[in-house]
Amino acid sequence: MDLELKDKVVIVTGGAKGIGKGIVMALAKEGAIPVIVGRKDKDNEAVKAEVEALGGKALAVQAELGRPEECRAAVDKVMEVFGRIDGLVNNAGLNDGVSLATGTYEDFVQSLHNSLIHYFLMAQYSLLALKASKGSILNISSKTAETGQGGTSGYAASNGGRNALTREWAVELLKDEIRVNAIVVAESMTPQYESWIQTLDNPEETLEKITDRIPFQNRMTTVEEIADMAIFLLSNRSSHTTGQLIHVDGGYVHLDRALIKE
Repeated sequence: MDLELKDKVVIVTGGAKGIGKGIVMALAKEGAIPVIVGRKDKDNEAVKAEVEALGGKALAVQAELGRPEECRAAVDKVMEVFGRIDGLVNNAGLNDGVSLATGTYEDFVQSLHNSLIHYFLMAQYSLLALKASKGSILNISSKTAETGQGGTSGYAASNGGRNALTREWAVELLKDEIRVNAIVVAESMTPQYESWIQTLDNPEETLEKITDRIPFQNRMTTVEEIADMAIFLLSNRSSHTTGQLIHVDGGYVHLDRALIKE
């Protein structure tokens, strides 16, 4: 299926690693021009080089998205280089363990900046360009908004906000023909997830318990599976899909808990 993404300019925040990188590479394989936005220039440039090695084109933009002025500068750079934006993937975030019991006000607010506020800012700064292209916004979210996790109030609140903004923007932007959707992720082996699992006393045993709770095939969702859904939702092949929270999670959130292995 031709997703009609050739030469489309799509911003991907957190595009140098994990799910973001997976989406960048999937876009590149469809002939789109991904813009890799992230805090480490070296990582951004490395992914850009991978895209170019495939014969594609990409742009790397260094930005600390927790700082509003850098969100604006990132969008300004894209417009300076390409003069258009056809899609925005809000993906960057941090499951930072800011809990109700031990988190401070400052920690909580910073957590919102790390994982939610830049979703709003990147969309707002990109809005005129997205209106011109009748583009698409895709928010990457997490099961924590629906299931909770414990010990991560900031991240859970951010993901609840991501889901709510997806529906809110879908309504607000109907008249502009901008579609807005979200992918809700449960258990996927990203570098951030790998780092977390290795902090535990028994990482291998814990990982086995986690995968046993994933109903479909008792395995983690791959980055590629999330990326495939992402590029479909960004494309005109999903031209009548908006305001949707789509779970790519092997049934983790919604299927019967009786399916869990004993």
